[in-house]
Amino acid sequence: MRSPDASWIRRSRLDALDTDQKRAFIPLCPDFVIELRSPLDSLGDLQRKMEEYAAAGAILGWLIDPDARTVHVYRPEHDVEVLRDADQVTADPELHGFVLGLRTIWQPI
Repeated sequence: MRSPDASWIRRSRLDALDTDQKRAFIPLCPDFVIELRSPLDSLGDLQRKMEEYAAAGAILGWLIDPDARTVHVYRPEHDVEVLRDADQVTADPELHGFVLGLRTIWQPI
């Protein structure tokens, strides 16, 4: 069992679950997952976690590393794309129109 920092699941997949399944830890892999690396997280561990999500059926994954100012973009059957110092990242075509601004994430606390 895994639990990403943020996720999204298509409504049709949620509607297929019964009430008891919806009240517990949902027994399916999200379609879209986001992991935000904290200073104590191992990059390698998070990369393996993202690969597990992709193998389990996630269609899109973002591993955001604020210290390195990178976003690792995971898509099934594609090489991992690494965006460096990007102002934003888009979920197109999987989630058409969803854009995450990164400027505030890149700012040190």
